Amino acid sequence: MKSQFPVKADVIDSHAHCGIQDLSCDQSFEAYLACVKETPIHQVVLFPPVMEIYDRNDPLFEDTREWQARRTRANEYLLTLGREDLKVIPYLFIWNDFRVDQLTPRHKGIKWHRHSNEPMYQYDTDACQKAIAHIRTQGLPVVYEEELHNTRWFVREGAPGVKVIIPHLGGLNGGYEALVSQGLWENPYVYTDTALASGWEISDYIQRYGPERIMFGSDFPFGDPGSELDKIIQLALDPPVLEAVVSGNLKRILPETPCFLDPFSRKTTS
Repeated sequence: MKSQFPVKADVIDSHAHCGIQDLSCDQSFEAYLACVKETPIHQVVLFPPVMEIYDRNDPLFEDTREWQARRTRANEYLLTLGREDLKVIPYLFIWNDFRVDQLTPRHKGIKWHRHSNEPMYQYDTDACQKAIAHIRTQGLPVVYEEELHNTRWFVREGAPGVKVIIPHLGGLNGGYEALVSQGLWENPYVYTDTALASGWEISDYIQRYGPERIMFGSDFPFGDPGSELDKIIQLALDPPVLEAVVSGNLKRILPETPCFLDPFSRKTTS
């Protein structure tokens, strides 16, 4: 695939899970690296697996010191990763303790996630509102995967002015067409990624809303990065559009300073 890639672009996977505590499958950095070694993917956004953040199988889940420690380890693990041929862009995965104080200069975004049968975020707390205000001030994008009614509230009322990336072209936020009908894709602060979305949805989105707010993602380990990238290539997008989707759009919304940090030194690297 590397020799056949249609444009010269530093391909970035904007959506991948990585951790070593949830052993349901291999989600380690080494496993991801093995998947992309024959691809033009040289940067990746990583966030911890859900089961390293909270017990998604318990709708009555209550936080404990053990889960807080697990969450801290999960987020800190990502800060140790990166290679010259595969740079890591860590996002902080927050839960109801809303520990935005754990953000470091390396963090470039926030992961915010729950499904309908999972424990709920406490949106009505001061801690939540303060976290959103801090995220807005720092200019951090939020990968936001939630139920449709919460997605609608978050975009329009809860976090206005925050750059919200709705993953999977809305597939787990109520569905692509539901977000079309709600007019959410038209909001200039709403972005999306292609992880596990259909080629038809990707093409339709670009035709309706343009190519400036959509970015390539794989959803590793649930999606294969090479296959998900090939899905984009098969759409035969014009070169400037393809480059925007696989690289430029994400670079444009990430905080500009400081630059990406090399985890093995204190030097900043571009």
